[in-house]
Amino acid sequence: MTDLSVAALPGGLPDKRQVAASFSRAAASYDSVAELQRDVGTQLMNRLPVDFRPARWLDLGCGTGYFTRALAERFGEGLALDIAEGMLRHARPLGGATHFIAGDAERLPLQDSTCDLIFSSLAVQWCADFEAVLGEAFRVLKPGGIFAFASLCAGTLYELRDSWRQVDGLVHVNRFREFARYEQLCAASGLRSVCLENRLHVLHYPDVRSLTHELKALGAHNLNPGRPGGLTGRARILGLVEAYEQFRQPQGLPATYQVVYAVLEKPL
Repeated sequence: MTDLSVAALPGGLPDKRQVAASFSRAAASYDSVAELQRDVGTQLMNRLPVDFRPARWLDLGCGTGYFTRALAERFGEGLALDIAEGMLRHARPLGGATHFIAGDAERLPLQDSTCDLIFSSLAVQWCADFEAVLGEAFRVLKPGGIFAFASLCAGTLYELRDSWRQVDGLVHVNRFREFARYEQLCAASGLRSVCLENRLHVLHYPDVRSLTHELKALGAHNLNPGRPGGLTGRARILGLVEAYEQFRQPQGLPATYQVVYAVLEKPL
């Protein structure tokens, strides 16, 4: 069994090229295990104002294009952007956008004041400089435009993290920004907060291998400095399984995700 989680913390993020390569490799398997991603993206779409009709929108961190196509059904075709070329190759033939763009959320290859909506579901947690992401959203949005994003914050996968801590002292599991940091950065961005909240999502698995298999299929590999190299030894895996069993519930082994939902508006 390989070790399969990746850190996301300012100053501790893996190299962007490694992130892009990891998600590119996962493009073919991603949708088959993306239950949480579909749920979160749907909830984010439901948080958009009912009467909101953007003339031009951007799906930021589009991945396989699942929500690119959902946005197109609702608003007509827009733009889709991702840092992972493999994801874009998967998404392009399925449509939904007039252009699928390889690019970085911290340096959007778009002109000022050109979008009415920037939609981003479970992508910006991989950005080390979230202040830059907010600045780019402010720059690219038209006055009255909306930046709607869902991200992950501290406390995500705490069961897996705490179980590994009982096994060794190495870096195994995702680290994300505190929700309070999201609040601070959004408040200082110049964008008006229509909605900013932290919601719990809990998935259940029959065993630890089912969870780690899903993380691998999603492309969420461990790219942390200080991570263990190569395969994880049998004794350590048995230790992980034993430790995680302490969290077992009637539904199975829980995996908790702390999800940030935000709808921010650029003032007129």
